[in-house]
Amino acid sequence: MKSDASAALLDLPPQLKGLEFLATDLRFTWSYTADYLWQKLDPDLFALTRNPWLVLLSTSPEKLEELAADEEYCERIAWLLEREDMSRTAPRWFSKRHGDDVLKSIAYFSMEFGLSESLPIYSGGLGLLAGDHLKAAHDLGVPLTGVGLLYQNGYFRQAIDKDGAQIAYYPSNNVSELPIAPARDKHGRRLRFELALPGRSLYVRVWQAKVGLITLLLLDTNDPANNPVDRCITTELYGYGDELRLRQEILLGIGGYRVLLALGMRPQVLHLNEGHCHTRQE
Repeated sequence: MKSDASAALLDLPPQLKGLEFLATDLRFTWSYTADYLWQKLDPDLFALTRNPWLVLLSTSPEKLEELAADEEYCERIAWLLEREDMSRTAPRWFSKRHGDDVLKSIAYFSMEFGLSESLPIYSGGLGLLAGDHLKAAHDLGVPLTGVGLLYQNGYFRQAIDKDGAQIAYYPSNNVSELPIAPARDKHGRRLRFELALPGRSLYVRVWQAKVGLITLLLLDTNDPANNPVDRCITTELYGYGDELRLRQEILLGIGGYRVLLALGMRPQVLHLNEGHCHTRQE
């Protein structure tokens, strides 16, 4: 998978082109065979962020040229890509057990997906469960697509002041530094659509993350065409107030289903995780 960010910011030597694919496939969140590559780029930044894509973006051209001349490093990239190709085409449990079963498409809606700290759009147990479902679906070959929200700040980080009271900090997510790419329609255009709210239209942008064979679609309202209030619908996970929460659930459920239709998907099963979304068949 190659993102717009990679096309705009990266000019990798030919020997290192495979790093783009490896850094944006979230299999790195539970398969650590590529860790050597990111540690060679910047061990301190990788240890702090566990985000190969950010590490790759932050590496100097001089360092990249040095590694392009490192035969062992380039051989490791080639080996990992070959291993990945073999893994993607290997039969999995679902195909072995069900063959050409009628079940072809499952959509898994959740307000949060906990895959890795490199994609901080989750809080705790619910998100980790949803993230583990995507990882297991890859391993088992289950035809599943995740649908969630891309938060500008995600969930708060906790600190304690001198009196023992909790302080909530909301670090901003820089989209260009996340291992995601804009979702595109069948014509190659960036996917963006309107969703009706009372008295106005809400403009929604769509991103995608690759979790091995599984696609995670993420909806985002931080669009310049929206008013400031609507741009904040996807600012925080579980934002305060019933009205904001309802808008998030409408965005996830109704908006998420429309995204699936726009991408040519007709899911046979809709899983609404913990009931945190409102959806309807169209």
